[in-house]
Amino acid sequence: MKSDIEIARSIELTKIKQVARDYDIPVEEIHNYGRYIAKVPETLIDEEKVKQSNLILVTAITPTKAGIGKTTVSIGLALGLTKIGKKAICALREPSLGPCFGMKGGAAGGGYAQVLPMDKINLHFTGDFHAITSAHNMIAALLDNYMYQNQDNGFALKEVLWNRVLDVNDRGLRYIITGLGGKTNGITRESGFDITPASEIMAILCLAKDEDDLRRRIENILLGFTIDNKPFTVKDLGVAGAITVLLKDAIAPNLVQTTEHTAAFVHGGPFANIAHGCNSVMATKLAMTFGDYVITEAGFGADLGAEKFYDIKCRKSGLQPKLTIIVATAQGLKMHGGVSLDQIKEPNAEGLTKGLANLDKHIENLRSFGQTVVVAFNRYANDTEEEIDLVRQHCAAQGIGFAVNNAFVEGGNGAVELANLVVDTIENQPSEPLRLAYNDDDTVEEKISKVACNLYGANMITYSAAAKKKLKRIQELGYGHFPICIAKTQYSFSTDPKLYGVVKDFEFHVRDIVLNAGAEMLVIIAGEIMRMPGLPKEPQALHIDIVNGEIEGLS
Repeated sequence: MKSDIEIARSIELTKIKQVARDYDIPVEEIHNYGRYIAKVPETLIDEEKVKQSNLILVTAITPTKAGIGKTTVSIGLALGLTKIGKKAICALREPSLGPCFGMKGGAAGGGYAQVLPMDKINLHFTGDFHAITSAHNMIAALLDNYMYQNQDNGFALKEVLWNRVLDVNDRGLRYIITGLGGKTNGITRESGFDITPASEIMAILCLAKDEDDLRRRIENILLGFTIDNKPFTVKDLGVAGAITVLLKDAIAPNLVQTTEHTAAFVHGGPFANIAHGCNSVMATKLAMTFGDYVITEAGFGADLGAEKFYDIKCRKSGLQPKLTIIVATAQGLKMHGGVSLDQIKEPNAEGLTKGLANLDKHIENLRSFGQTVVVAFNRYANDTEEEIDLVRQHCAAQGIGFAVNNAFVEGGNGAVELANLVVDTIENQPSEPLRLAYNDDDTVEEKISKVACNLYGANMITYSAAAKKKLKRIQELGYGHFPICIAKTQYSFSTDPKLYGVVKDFEFHVRDIVLNAGAEMLVIIAGEIMRMPGLPKEPQALHIDIVNGEIEGLS
């Protein structure tokens, strides 16, 4: 089979204005970025049409390091729904250059279920990530300048909370010293870099409902505390307007197309292990304005992405999914069944059967939110019919809908079974009203406990001294009503990435808490999770090149 980039190059793209016309998106309102990409203003969102659309969430079992294929399933389902005559649009996150050149490669789907042009989407795209990076670092530069210019007036921050960001994996930037080399170079202090998907600006862009809300949230960003212990915000710095200007184009969702020319909105890209893991509210609502069925995905496993989709994105936006699809693979199930990673591609019915416990736990969690759940088995070339039937029979015994997704190889035709299941389930077994994991007025500790104990399986919550100090401060500042965004490993229900399967009765240790006053959420850092990833021993960058004028190695 051809590589992803070869398949992408083999498809003759439809001009983006024609894609817009096919979905009744007013072409006079869109702004082209070349022939095949366009920005669509969020002002076209129609809340009444949003209420009538069918929103479908795609999530997954706890993933392997190679992932589970949620994006491929999401795109494939949009293709499959179109095949059976439905007006379907997918709403996805933008890829980050970090994993693209690091561990996983690109994030534009795979095989014959991709969003195109995949090379541009995986690289600089429309510059949204660069705008977010620039906006974030502009705040950092303006803050440093403010402290430097006003130090003789007695102004100082006893604690600076605002780091810098960069959209690369670079462990050497996690902890740095700025302002070295003499007085004219600024105030010497400790700082560091996070990766751009962890930026609060990224979260703000993805949760804002419009430009005014974006500016309001930017004003509320907490930058630090003064000597007399008063919070210092972007509003105090007086630059919210300038930062909003930097994001003026980035706020508009990006319209692209799939391998079969259906519409796709790709906008925003927070990771789910260190951020809230969902594409922008504006892109989702635009898709729901122009599509009868809208498929969106939330990052990593359901313990991270789906929980945050419900408890943060839906809580803040009023969105209500009609159905949740959980993606499973034979390789992932075998990993959770105790099969060694170097053998998960080989047939092993016993290991796969044991691994079904991980699937069951995720289904139990999703149902606790009131969601109707179906399973999409994402097929790989080395999967056996025996293994597929084991999962099918297991789901049938529990009354869970099941379908095989083979869109990677067959495009929309490979997702017709899943599309029919989705439509039938929505029409006959729609989800109940969304039940959130915790209430706004719960204490922060109660919120953490309800997620970590009820969804992850912990039996003990412990806090570092730094986290306890942050809890007290959050309460004093009146931010305790914010939802929580737990940052932990994506490879386990626990905080230990090597504990596969279903983990029970473990200690859940909160190491730190980051207050995102602009994004209006509390980032709970658990275990050894890093907000700036490092590169692996053999990064994907080693395989990316230009050969005869064509990009190779993107996947």
